[in-house]
Amino acid sequence: MINLYDGGAYLVNGMDIIPDNQEAQAAIKAKTGKEISKEAASKETIAYGILEGHNTSGNMDKLKIKFDKLTSHDITFVGIIQTARASGLEKFPVPYVLTNCHNSLCAVGGTINEDDHMFGLTCAKKYGGVYVPPHQAVIHQYAREMLAGGGRMILGSDSHTRYGALGTMAMGEGGPELVKQLLNQTYDINMPGVVGIYLTGEPVKGVGPQDVALAIIGAVFGNGYVKNKVMEFVGPGVASLSADFRIGIDVMTTETTCLSSIWKTDAQIEGFYEIHGRKEDYKELNPGEVAYYDGMITVDLSSIRPMIAMPFHPSNTYTIEELNANLDDILNDVEKRAAVSLDGAVDFTLKNKVKNGKFYVDQGIIAGCAGGGFENICAAADILKGSYIGSDGFTLSVYPASMPVYMELVKNGCAAALLETGAVLKTAFCGPCFGAGDTPANNAFSIRHSTRNFPNREGSKLQNGQISSVALMDARSIAATSANKGMLTPATDFDGTIGKYKYHFDSKIYANRVFDSKGVADGDVEIQFGPNIKDWPKMCELPENLVLRVVSEIHDPVTTTDELIPSGETSSYRSNPLGLAEFTLSRKDPAYVGRAKEIQEAQAAVMDGKCPVEVKPELKPVMEVIRKTYPKAGKGNIGFGSVIFAVKPGDGSAREQAASCQKVLGGWANIANEYATKRYRSNLINWGMLPFLIDEDDKQLPFKNMDYLFFPDIKKAVEEKAERITAYAVGENEMREFGLSLGELTDEERQIILKGCLINYNRVP
Repeated sequence: MINLYDGGAYLVNGMDIIPDNQEAQAAIKAKTGKEISKEAASKETIAYGILEGHNTSGNMDKLKIKFDKLTSHDITFVGIIQTARASGLEKFPVPYVLTNCHNSLCAVGGTINEDDHMFGLTCAKKYGGVYVPPHQAVIHQYAREMLAGGGRMILGSDSHTRYGALGTMAMGEGGPELVKQLLNQTYDINMPGVVGIYLTGEPVKGVGPQDVALAIIGAVFGNGYVKNKVMEFVGPGVASLSADFRIGIDVMTTETTCLSSIWKTDAQIEGFYEIHGRKEDYKELNPGEVAYYDGMITVDLSSIRPMIAMPFHPSNTYTIEELNANLDDILNDVEKRAAVSLDGAVDFTLKNKVKNGKFYVDQGIIAGCAGGGFENICAAADILKGSYIGSDGFTLSVYPASMPVYMELVKNGCAAALLETGAVLKTAFCGPCFGAGDTPANNAFSIRHSTRNFPNREGSKLQNGQISSVALMDARSIAATSANKGMLTPATDFDGTIGKYKYHFDSKIYANRVFDSKGVADGDVEIQFGPNIKDWPKMCELPENLVLRVVSEIHDPVTTTDELIPSGETSSYRSNPLGLAEFTLSRKDPAYVGRAKEIQEAQAAVMDGKCPVEVKPELKPVMEVIRKTYPKAGKGNIGFGSVIFAVKPGDGSAREQAASCQKVLGGWANIANEYATKRYRSNLINWGMLPFLIDEDDKQLPFKNMDYLFFPDIKKAVEEKAERITAYAVGENEMREFGLSLGELTDEERQIILKGCLINYNRVP
C-alpha cells in the first residue's frame, strides 16, 4: 500500500524511480543517454524551482524567502497587525487576506468576536488588504478559490496553509513570521529536503482523500520521515485524482510535520482555475527529466481502504475494516494511549460504544478546509440519499467550506438530499476543528472529516471532568455510518452510485460581499478597537545572566500546541495577551500559571529598579549558592523568569500564542529533546525565548520541576554562537552543571532573542 525508501531516489521522466545506490548513474544513463550529478538532479524538483524563484539571498543553502501573498483568520490577525503596528506598519506590502472563520458562531465573550471583525475590516481599509466577512468562506477555501496560483508562494498564520495541489507552495507559521513579511523582511530557512510522494493506481469507489491522507500520515509521522521537508506529489496516479481529491489529501500534509507540499499540475488543475475565472493563474509544473529526492514514498492508491484515525492523534490509524474486526484489541490500545495523553485526569473508554459486536458512534461532522469541499459533500449526499440518521442520539452536521460551494449544493440538489436525512447544513466555520462548535456530550465519540483529533479539540474540558473524543474519517464513510444510524461503516460497503457533479463557481457572492482594497491603503481610516483588544506588554532585552525556575515538566512523547494553550472558548481572549495567558497549560498543568507568575514577580522588580530578593525572599539562598561560583552575579546583570521542559513540544497549530502566552507570564525558555515542528520553535524565537535542546539520550534530567536553573553569561553565549550552553541546577549548597544547545540560529534570530522579542527588534522609537 505505502512504501518508504531507506534513502534518496531519482525520478526519471516523471515515471521511473531509481534508488540512490551504486548502480543509479548507470541506470539513469541507460534511460536518458545522459549523466547527471545528484547536486544537479536536486535542482530539478518542482520545489527547488519555486523556492529559487522566491529566494532573495542568492544562496540556495540559506534561503531568505519573500512570499507573494499572506492570509490570516480571526484568531490570529489582531495580534499580527498589532505587532506590525508597533513596528511602524504603514501599508500591507503584499496582498493580505483577513478571513473570519474561527470566531463567527461562538457566543462566548459578548461583543469581542465582532469587535475583532471590525478591527480587521478597518485595518484592511487602512493598510490595503482584503476582508472576508464571517460565514463566507473558511480561510483555506478562500485561498484556493481566490489566491492560489501556479508557482506562487503563500504564507498563512494557520498550520493548514497548504495549496500544493494547485501548484502553490504554501506554509503555515506563527504570526511573527507574517509580521516580518509585512515589514519587508524575509522568511529564513535552510534549503529543506524534498521527499517524492509517488502515486500509482486510482482509488476504489468509497475511498476519499481523507483515507489516502490518513494512510500516509500513519506511515510517516512516528518516524519523522518528512519532518520539516517538502512533500512533492508525482507519479502516474496523480492524473486519476480530481482537483478536489488532491486538495483533500494536500491539506492533511500538515499532520505529517512536513514544511510544505507541492504537486505536479495538469489539465485537472487548469480546469479548476478556469472554473474560478482565473485560468491565467494556472501553470504547468513537473519535475525535470531527472530529479533527485531526499526520500521517496510510493503510494498505491488502488490499495487504500477507508481509514479511521482513533483518538488522540491523526497518526493513530487503522482501516475501518481492521477496527471492526479487532475491536477489543484496538480499543484496549486506544485506552493505553489515552492514559498517556490525558494523564489519568478522567476515566476514558470506548468499549461502551460496542453493542452486539458492532461499534456505534454518537456524532458525525463533515467540515472545514479538509471535509467541506464540494465533492466530499456531494458524495456524502449520494451515499445518504434515501436514508435517515434516526431520532436517537446520533447527529450529523455538514459545513460547506465556502458560500459558493454552499450555493452550488443548493442548486444541484445535494443540500436538499442531506437535509432530508436529518442532517444539519451550516455555514462556513472552522469551529468543529478546534473545539468551538458541535462539542459532543460527555463520553461521546465523534467521527469527523476535519484535520485534527487531539485531546480537547472537540471542546470537552478535562479540568471539569469532561471527556469526549474524535476520530478522523472521510466524508464518504461518515455518510455510510450515518446511513446506518451511527454504526461504524466503511463507504466501500455502499453498493449504490456515487455521482460526478460539475461545479459552477459563482463569483458574484464574493464580489458583492468581500471588501477588497485592490492594494490601495487609506491612511485616513481610523482602526476600530474593541475593549478586549490590548497592546502587548513591555518586554526587556535578554539579560547577561538568567535565573529560571522550572515551572512545568511534561514527559508525554509529544505535547501539542492545544495543550500549551487550549483552543475553543479560550480563544475569546486571543486579542488580549494577558487575558489569554491565564489559560496557558490549563488543561495539561493547571498549576503552571501560578508558578510562572510567582517567579515573574522577581523580574518585574528588576524592571522597576527594585531588589528582586527583597520582593521574593526565597531567592536569597538561591543567589547565595550562585555567588559561591559567580560572585559578580547580581544587580544590573541578572534576570529572572520561568522555563518549561517537554520531550517534544509544539505539534499541531501554528498559533503563536503557544509561545507568547509563556512570554507574557515571564517565560524565557523551553527545554526539549526536540521540537515537534519548525513553526513552534520559530514562535519561541520570535517571542525572545531560548529554544534549548537537551540530549535525549540522558536517562534522567539533571533537574526537576520547581528547581532553579542558572545560565551564566547567556547573553554572551547567544552573541558568540556558542555550541554548548553551560547551565546549572541550583541545589541547597551547590550547583550541578549540565549542558544544553540552541540548535542552528540565523543571525537575525539571535538578534531577536537578544532584543527580547520581534517587537523590540523592530520597534520604532
